[in-house]
Amino acid sequence: MNNLIKNVIGVVAVIAILVMAWASYEYVKVYDRSSEPTNYRSFYVQAEGEAVGVPDVAQFTFQVISEGSTDIAKTQQDNTEKMNSIIDFLKGQEIDEKDIKTYNYNINPRYTTSRCEDRVCPPPKIVGYTVTQSVQVKIRNFDKISSVLKDIVEKGANSVSQLQFTIDDPTSLQDEARSDAIEKAKEKAQLIANDAGFSVGRILEINENFYAQPMYARSMEMAVAYDMDEGAAPAPTIEPGSQEVKVNINIRYEIN
Repeated sequence: MNNLIKNVIGVVAVIAILVMAWASYEYVKVYDRSSEPTNYRSFYVQAEGEAVGVPDVAQFTFQVISEGSTDIAKTQQDNTEKMNSIIDFLKGQEIDEKDIKTYNYNINPRYTTSRCEDRVCPPPKIVGYTVTQSVQVKIRNFDKISSVLKDIVEKGANSVSQLQFTIDDPTSLQDEARSDAIEKAKEKAQLIANDAGFSVGRILEINENFYAQPMYARSMEMAVAYDMDEGAAPAPTIEPGSQEVKVNINIRYEIN
């Protein structure tokens, strides 16, 4: 009886050792793979997905540039009055305050130089100052873009540039473009696997990069310039067009 019990205990002990050894092996194998991804046989595929949307925001910048004498206060006052008039006008066009942002304010001296005599050159002399305010504006009502661009010039803006159309929240387009890229990557991975004679395993790694190209209205390089002729300029014709959002996907698959 005692020998039988001893034999049973011995068999159970051997089984337990074997089970522990197998479990340890599986654990090490899984850990080795998770901690060292290079241990996988794998391959990469790259694909680009895209989605097209209609811009819902027009954005541009404008400046009020005032040149004056050495009386800085007078030049500042002239510049401020013009800028305040334009800002009040923009708010009157139902443009939200959060969409009107002053991003630069400069006061720069203007110098004149005198002719050198007998190799003696007098130092440059300040003859006046230039005050420049720069503002960025977003317009969400496209029906007002042309008239706003025309009217701010008439009210004193003497530089208007960087008109572009964007999509305020491109999240849905990014999701659509991402799905398109992943589907293309799956198809490419399957084609590669079929040609190479293996099957596609699970995804080991995935990276993405997206970008949207803003649509610029190049026709804005019109008479809206610092030294433009006096008189009212015609309102420009503005077309927002469409915008592409693209997502690049890189996927690493395990080879089965």
